[in-house]
Amino acid sequence: MSSLLIVGADRLGSIPQKLEGLGFKQITHVDGRKAQMVKKEIPSHIDLILVLTDFINHNLTSVLKKKAAEQNIPICYAKRSWCSIYQSIGRCNYGCDKETPCPFK
Repeated sequence: MSSLLIVGADRLGSIPQKLEGLGFKQITHVDGRKAQMVKKEIPSHIDLILVLTDFINHNLTSVLKKKAAEQNIPICYAKRSWCSIYQSIGRCNYGCDKETPCPFK
């Protein structure tokens, strides 16, 4: 179905397995703590970005938001808890076409 880029947190625990249960086939994780992360590009195969807000360089958040908008990639924000992630993905509507059902729900 789709590929997900998770930015933030050093370890994800069981979060990737739960996201696979929602239909994400490819999950890429970067910790987002290093200042040089702002220079990296978003991989071209990414369909959705999930930013874990409690474990990220704040400058990276604004740069990532700008790059995602330029590439029309939806971006969701959540804390590093499954409940917060699940709710964030479920209400994400950034850049989605309102006429078709959301592929991330």
